[in-house]
Amino acid sequence: MIKKIHLTLLLVLTVVFGFSNLKAQKKDNPAKIKNVVLVHGAFVDGSGWKGVYDILTNRGYHVTVAQIPLTSLKDDNAAVRRILDKLDGQAVLVGHSWGGTVITEASSHKNVGSLVYVTAFQPDKGESTDTWYSSQPGLPEAGILPPDNEGFAYYDVDKFHAGFAADLSHDQATFMAHSQKPILASSFTTVVTAADWHTKPTFAIVPTSDKSINPIILRNMYKRSGAKVTEIKGASHAVFISHPQEVANVIIAASK
Repeated sequence: MIKKIHLTLLLVLTVVFGFSNLKAQKKDNPAKIKNVVLVHGAFVDGSGWKGVYDILTNRGYHVTVAQIPLTSLKDDNAAVRRILDKLDGQAVLVGHSWGGTVITEASSHKNVGSLVYVTAFQPDKGESTDTWYSSQPGLPEAGILPPDNEGFAYYDVDKFHAGFAADLSHDQATFMAHSQKPILASSFTTVVTAADWHTKPTFAIVPTSDKSINPIILRNMYKRSGAKVTEIKGASHAVFISHPQEVANVIIAASK
């Protein structure tokens, strides 16, 4: 009788602790991909990713911030591929704005495991950034200026806060406006030759108060691709700076 009680108790403990371990494993759900590559968009550089970078590195991810030259899709793609070439294993490839076109072109690299579009363009093969940007009326706050005599486009300093970074402080937006990095305007009309968002896990973020890219454009692109979409209410085009935790959470999901 005592042996039966002991045996029953042992079975109960085994089931309880086994279930507890299963719950712990499910909760931890370790990432399958430990590398993350962050790609900035037009008019900014990689420093805006600092908040996202800190969160991810503190979680144990190996994070690289690409500094793309913004001189052509070919040049920007090459800069990202040099980073991917050096990685040991696959990466979550993340792009903001114009950076979405860049990661689309780089998406066929063998080290790209998943893609995250942060209020970013997501063209298909044979499409350009402008294919989508011109698909809806421009927003009045948007401040992309016509190219200068050397072909580079800048963002209107007077519109930068309202159009690009409305949920950042005036001082921060002013600094960004005066330290902006122009893009060769012909980049926007260059078509992509790869689009592995068709076959690789794809995630996307829509900031509902983006005034640089019409959110209708974002939703249309991401609906077509079947991306897993996260909308961040009230966020601006600078969502990767103003909401680093929410952006990091999507990247973490893409790593699993």
